[in-house]
Amino acid sequence: MRPDDRRYLDSHEWAKLDGDLIVVGITDFAVEELSNGNEGDLVYCDLPDVGRVIEQGETFGEIESVKAVSDLNAPVGGEIVEINSEIEEHLETLSQDPWKKGWLIKIKPVDKSLEHLLDSAAYEANITS
Repeated sequence: MRPDDRRYLDSHEWAKLDGDLIVVGITDFAVEELSNGNEGDLVYCDLPDVGRVIEQGETFGEIESVKAVSDLNAPVGGEIVEINSEIEEHLETLSQDPWKKGWLIKIKPVDKSLEHLLDSAAYEANITS
């Protein structure tokens, strides 16, 4: 089961409220699908500039593996206040720890509610069906 302290998008991003910010990453399922379990298959991650304002559902970046390119979608609208630049240089972090060290961006949201996203049980049902 995925962590239940965050919410999920159908497109395999997660969002977690952390004070006044929303932390966003991708799930272990997304990493596995992109890399076939081989962390060396992840080759590129493009994250947005700090200060960019995004809308809920908007693509904010992309992640690329040797087999596919996948858009990264915003779970909420708001201003990007921090990016995990470490990820761009060390993609293996996504394979090793997608839930903590593998976060991608932090957003100062227009609305902190994550109720429109899937909970862990619904996300789990979504990927196993």
